Amino acid sequence: MTAETTPAHPDELILSLDCGTQSVRALLFDLQGRLLAKCQQSLDDYVSLQEGWLEHDAEAFWQAASGVCRGLWQTHPQLKAAVKGLVVTTQRGSLVPVDAGGQALRPFIIWLDQRRASRARPMAPWWRLAFKAARVDGTIDYFSREAEINWIAEHEPEVARRTHKLLLLSGWFHYKLTGRFADSVACQVGYLPFDFKRQDWAASWDWKWQALATTPEQMPELLPVGSTIGGLTREAAAACGLPEGLPVIAGAADKACEIVGAGAITPDIGALSYGTTATIDITTPRYVEALPFIPPYPALLPGQYNTEVQIFRGYWMVSWFKEQFGHPECVAAGEQGVMPEVLFDQLVRAVPPGSEGLMLQPYWTPGIRHPGPDARGAVIGFSDVHTRAHLYRAILEGLAYALREGAERIQRRGKTAITSLRVSGGGSQSDAALQLTADIFNLPTSRPHTYETSGLGAAIAGAVGLGLHRDHASAVAAMTRLGQTFEPVPAHAERYEALYQRVYKRMYEPLRPLYAELQDILHPR
Repeated sequence: MTAETTPAHPDELILSLDCGTQSVRALLFDLQGRLLAKCQQSLDDYVSLQEGWLEHDAEAFWQAASGVCRGLWQTHPQLKAAVKGLVVTTQRGSLVPVDAGGQALRPFIIWLDQRRASRARPMAPWWRLAFKAARVDGTIDYFSREAEINWIAEHEPEVARRTHKLLLLSGWFHYKLTGRFADSVACQVGYLPFDFKRQDWAASWDWKWQALATTPEQMPELLPVGSTIGGLTREAAAACGLPEGLPVIAGAADKACEIVGAGAITPDIGALSYGTTATIDITTPRYVEALPFIPPYPALLPGQYNTEVQIFRGYWMVSWFKEQFGHPECVAAGEQGVMPEVLFDQLVRAVPPGSEGLMLQPYWTPGIRHPGPDARGAVIGFSDVHTRAHLYRAILEGLAYALREGAERIQRRGKTAITSLRVSGGGSQSDAALQLTADIFNLPTSRPHTYETSGLGAAIAGAVGLGLHRDHASAVAAMTRLGQTFEPVPAHAERYEALYQRVYKRMYEPLRPLYAELQDILHPR
């Protein structure tokens, strides 16, 4: 566990409890968006019982979260009295069933977990005919087989029988903090019976209730962003080192909070997240599906949507490169007393834009429709000039190409031009990554003033919910600002435009049949 502080003596602070995939952080923000204190603990106790599975103990999540809260007061106890409320933001799509007493019945199934139900659930004939007519019957079957709820019903029927509520990680924390089975509307991202257009649980006649092995009674109560979920219970207050009754305010999922923390609250600003999953989003008052039947998610701004395209295993690929090929830089960084990322940026700068023809398609984990469920990653263009540095740069370029393709899809569907970019997540700390992003998109690309944009977005929700800022627009104006902006280099943008249009965009379709053959050979049905 590590703690960071900046001396300050404000009167009104918001505590953000931010639990991502790699770490959990307690963050204290003032009403100008300044990060005054931080305590962080890495999450390195995931369990994989079989290849492709990933789980985490529910109580261990809570112990880590409450522990980082206590860690803040060890370094700055005088700030505790200024805390006006607590807001939760978490990784999306990780799910746990709990019994009527609030005890987790099994570990969380994490969003990266790849287990599937063996078959889609039976559905009414008219739904099947409707999906077939719309040519999305494969997407609906994928939804049914991917749903963690259905895997539990098939393989752990006793757990399914005892399930009182199904909770996302945000809902689990809200229960542990307040004793209430309630969650924010803007946290509902996953294989759930949620109506994304209405931003509420699906109506009783909706096909999702047939596709999922669950009931309306097993869903937590949903509250709008900014609502008071409850006050800290006596037990939670003791665990977190905070006063009993402190308000817990409904926030949003981590990506939704990142977008607002980056100030991307209008459709002309593309919000890139260079995290474990790389994403491109816009915030819009319109319901716009980037792909048919792939819904936009609830935004932190009430009643609005985040139209999103995801690249699964996005900047996870950077961690993979470090583990597999980055030992020299990691050792040298320790000897020089610098972060390894500094030396990896030097690797990128040692290679010209375009990686001398090395092109990477970043589909290390398949998608739903584009890429399809059989997709795999690919690297083409190898020659004798290529080194580790070329491969590393090709990874960053491949992710940016894929996100640009997603941005073009969003713009076509939403009929709104993206004119600038904001980048959050771990990869946003790399100047080299942001410069090549600006060049590939040919757009000005900025990083926000703080790396902790998901925590800042949560604090904005809390500030508005507690009445400390008048509304979200004024809160964003007061609490967000740009850090460094990277302008595209015309010569680089021209080279990337040719590579993107003439090579990258033409890679997937010719390779797609080969991916299907690989899937059939390696995993015969």
